[in-house]
Amino acid sequence: MKKKKVLLMGKSGSGKTSMRSIIFSNYIARDTRRLGATIDVEHSNVKFLGNLVLNLWDCGGQEAFMENYFASQRDRIFKNVEVLIYVFDVESRDWEKDLHYYQSCLDAILANSKEARIFCLIHKMDLVPEQQRDEIYQQRLAELRTRSEPLHIEGFSTSIWDETLYAAWSQIVHCLIPNIRTLESHLDNFCRLCDADEVVLFERTTFLVIANAATIQHPDLHRFEKISNIIKQFNLGCSRSQTRFKSMEIRGSSSTAFIDVLTNNTYAMIVMSDPQIQSAATLLNIAAAKKHFEKLEGPQY
Repeated sequence: MKKKKVLLMGKSGSGKTSMRSIIFSNYIARDTRRLGATIDVEHSNVKFLGNLVLNLWDCGGQEAFMENYFASQRDRIFKNVEVLIYVFDVESRDWEKDLHYYQSCLDAILANSKEARIFCLIHKMDLVPEQQRDEIYQQRLAELRTRSEPLHIEGFSTSIWDETLYAAWSQIVHCLIPNIRTLESHLDNFCRLCDADEVVLFERTTFLVIANAATIQHPDLHRFEKISNIIKQFNLGCSRSQTRFKSMEIRGSSSTAFIDVLTNNTYAMIVMSDPQIQSAATLLNIAAAKKHFEKLEGPQY
């Protein structure tokens, strides 16, 4: 097992625990309203793709806790960190104080885990008028990049009410998968062998997008995250009915999408538009690929 330490930080009320609960605990957005504030640090180990475990540290953002992290718990909190995810409430009334704590985190990361990847989520963007979102996000991100130097950061505009949350977390998790390049290469081969328009790989529990391969361009850049959200909600509906979602076939006017279990830890979506290729042939190709992709998740990779 490869255990990767992930720090989830930000001031109290910024939305850290809500997003963690949606991604990893199958909450829907409206149910997060009943979640209480995180007290000190909540630890959870999330098994991901068989041989990867995310050691997630959700750090309470109340001022007393934040001061304590930097004073007496600095080494324990910030040592051996693979990824720091810092969440900013876009409507915060004390942006300067938020930046002060953020920069304190960066100082601690530089001292204890200088190779860590850093992701900044400008969160609750649904509260900003749609026509102003991009401008405000770009302004905040530009300031964060200046304040973060010499460290490199990656930023995301997010909300629990749309696909942006899945887009951000998919890209964050993507950088933690140890054999991702090998996986992407084999997925590309599979896509071409099937004569598919596109193949998308989802993690089975979270439905985060792990990798994709395509032979044609698609105009909707957010399609994966939209599909993640839809399928996860459908899967939750199945669970409430005490049934299990295994596979589905969705036919449209110009293409057909097959969603099926690929390995113990993944689902695959295969999009086909060639009317000459029968559904049975695609299903046989998926079945034939299962053992191959199971091997790719093994410890040797």
